[in-house]
Amino acid sequence: MTKLTCFKAYDIRGKLGTELNEEIAYKVGRAYGQIYQPKTVVIGCDIRLSSEALKQATIHGLNDAGVNVLDLGMTGTEEVYFGAFHLDVQGGIEITASHNPMDYNGMKLVRENSRPISADTGLKEIRALAEKAKFSEVAQKGTTQNYNILPEFIEHLMTYIDVSKIRPIKLVVNAGNGAAGHVVDAIQAKFEALNVPIEFVKIHHEADGTFPNGIPNPLLIENRDSTRDAVLKHQADMGIAWDGDFDRCFLFDEKGQFIEGYYIVGLLAQAFLLKQSGEKIVHDPRLVWNTLDVVEQYQGVAVQSKSGHAFIKDVMREHNAVYGGEMSAHHYFRDFAYCDSGMIPWLLAVVVLSETKQSLSSLVEEMIAKFPCSGEINFKVADTQTTIQKIFDHYADQKPVIDYTDGVSLDFAVWRLNIRASNTEPLLRLNIESRRDQNPKSIQTYVDEVTQLIEG
Repeated sequence: MTKLTCFKAYDIRGKLGTELNEEIAYKVGRAYGQIYQPKTVVIGCDIRLSSEALKQATIHGLNDAGVNVLDLGMTGTEEVYFGAFHLDVQGGIEITASHNPMDYNGMKLVRENSRPISADTGLKEIRALAEKAKFSEVAQKGTTQNYNILPEFIEHLMTYIDVSKIRPIKLVVNAGNGAAGHVVDAIQAKFEALNVPIEFVKIHHEADGTFPNGIPNPLLIENRDSTRDAVLKHQADMGIAWDGDFDRCFLFDEKGQFIEGYYIVGLLAQAFLLKQSGEKIVHDPRLVWNTLDVVEQYQGVAVQSKSGHAFIKDVMREHNAVYGGEMSAHHYFRDFAYCDSGMIPWLLAVVVLSETKQSLSSLVEEMIAKFPCSGEINFKVADTQTTIQKIFDHYADQKPVIDYTDGVSLDFAVWRLNIRASNTEPLLRLNIESRRDQNPKSIQTYVDEVTQLIEG
């Protein structure tokens, strides 16, 4: 029995050739089909050079398990999510490694109604069967047909916005040579047909699996220059950049400043609560004060969840929440089967800009001024638990309010920290925020203090 190391907490990801290849992809497809016995699933792949071959191998495995497949072609992850719930099929698979290195690839898997398959909801079972490779023969193999989901996907995206309210806006869009470009083109065509006054300035637009401008991941500071420079050059109202499979988007204001995901959660919460007060908004515990402030201001209800898409989606379902946001730039929507989308956020941001007649910088600068934050800081440590205990011991006499929803949060009333071990990498992740009105110290003072503790 071959041990498969490409199975992670939320998805499948591994180095090509050794951890993931076409043989393994076939086994994953076959195991998925045998365990869940869906009648039909949708499948798509990103632009990586290995993705199409891995997709075909997965389809072969599904077909051999008796599953019919709708092949969506080159897609972003959310097009597969959309296909899975919109077409009323029994699951979906996207072949993608998102922001991982060139020599990696992977899969994101969902069941009916795009419910996630992660380690605690079926991924372990798929792994076990794929490792044993003891597959049952089926009476009838499945079929495969191509399906173009794009027109229906665009129609669905339009339901989140009132195009009549959109004022003239210029957008810089940076697909990072990933999968986002074809959807942006389709949205642009729709806007032109409806006479919506939005101008698009496209950079790194064409899908290219060699990623000539580097693998798109705007969370990395070094990947932000191209979007920022284009915003300033073209005097755009907003910049939007995506990762490779575009389930995350990143916003830049008209000054070219990158907006931390934390404040985007506040902005989108505001967008939904402007439409309907009283709705529930789910957020993660890493940074919370700005979200709580916005939700209270616009008469919503805030619900805290552990970080990670499977947890956020479960909590949203439990509370019938309209929107869930993570500061890592994942945004989830009830009307999108609780899935994350990299297209809906910027469309909503365009509407907020239009309705408030404010610039993006003015909308978020107030939030940033009230609740400054560190952004996520990663540390490589020998022992995460020992390090966390050291922080506990150091601050014990200050008697912080302690929360264990995700890692450990320590709340000192004027500032708070959240520290947690990564689910996917050997890292300790630190987030710090403060209340400017109650606190004369800078964020950097706290960052330096905690960094010294961790590294000292």
